[in-house]
Amino acid sequence: MSTPALGRAIRHEWRLDPDFLTVNHGSFGATPSCVLAVQTDWRARMEAQPTRFMRAVLPDALRQAAESLASFLGARGEDVAFLDNATGGCNAVLRSLRLAPDDEVLVLDHGYNAVRNTVRFVTERAGARMTEAAVRFPVPDDHATVAAIAAALTPRTRLAVIDHITSGSALVLPVAHIVTACHAAGVPVLVDGAHAPGQIDLDLPAIGADWYTGNCHKWLCAPKGSAFLWATPERQIDLHPTFISHGLGGGFLTEFDWTGTRDFSAFLSVPDAISFHQRLGGSALRARNIALAAEASALIAQRLNTDAVDTGGAMGLVRLGSAGPDDLRERLLAAGTDAPTHAIGGSLWLRLSAFAYNDLADYERLADIVARVIREASK
Repeated sequence: MSTPALGRAIRHEWRLDPDFLTVNHGSFGATPSCVLAVQTDWRARMEAQPTRFMRAVLPDALRQAAESLASFLGARGEDVAFLDNATGGCNAVLRSLRLAPDDEVLVLDHGYNAVRNTVRFVTERAGARMTEAAVRFPVPDDHATVAAIAAALTPRTRLAVIDHITSGSALVLPVAHIVTACHAAGVPVLVDGAHAPGQIDLDLPAIGADWYTGNCHKWLCAPKGSAFLWATPERQIDLHPTFISHGLGGGFLTEFDWTGTRDFSAFLSVPDAISFHQRLGGSALRARNIALAAEASALIAQRLNTDAVDTGGAMGLVRLGSAGPDDLRERLLAAGTDAPTHAIGGSLWLRLSAFAYNDLADYERLADIVARVIREASK
């Protein structure tokens, strides 16, 4: 099957506002109409007879969806459970830990704030400590990052929480090498892969982590509220969802597949989101998006007379300066674009995403908007 034309030629597949510049796919994704239609069908089946659906249809349908997702991730279906989001996956692992006073949990200085808050919560309750390793920035260096993480491990480190792709800085980290270094020190690893599925190629067992959690509603374009938690068989023991329900003690899937009544349609639509992703090119789409992000970042940096970061993924980063208006992100939103800004290392950075519906003209328009908003804010 030939790959369809992308960019503006395929934008009709989504329900995006044509007057708004969407260049922030990384935050919340965007679900195409064909996948939303599948979700609607699942909801209709559920509401036609809720009891029959929950008892007779859902269990097998959920496992079939998990098998499809696992195949995409290079994993086994029995090692994959669905969740609302990757933060929930991190919570499940972290809140299943049995920490003692003075134990340590390592995070990255570029780690996602919601996950850092979870680490802070569980460590403070146990009298343990959250420790931190630095990520090399703004000139990424894989060897330096691995070395910094290895140096931050101590005999008291009980877990390392590592981002596969950092959120604000958008860096693709060498997680397989990080896992190897942590395991050499006897430290298990939880990978927060919120941005990875659908943005970069993935083979979960090959990474070697103990747990891996990721979102399907971002780069895979599944409906909002669809994510997963993968765990090796030995790490599934004593691993529990944040909602304890009827399945307590019944094993990984028994506990995670049913935590109570909810709308499961987002999970059940994931196979169709994967099919849509593959129809747009699969690995070729991922490579195209990464290349477009690099080209777009260079274009905007040149237009603004600044510099860009080579993130290695489908999100780009452009320096806006050492200071800027506190409400710049809101000003950009009001000006008609969703590109977020992040304060990192004493500078303000613009993060952009490149997805199937984007083309280079979007970033030419973005450069114009950013330049105008900054100019007006400085008056």
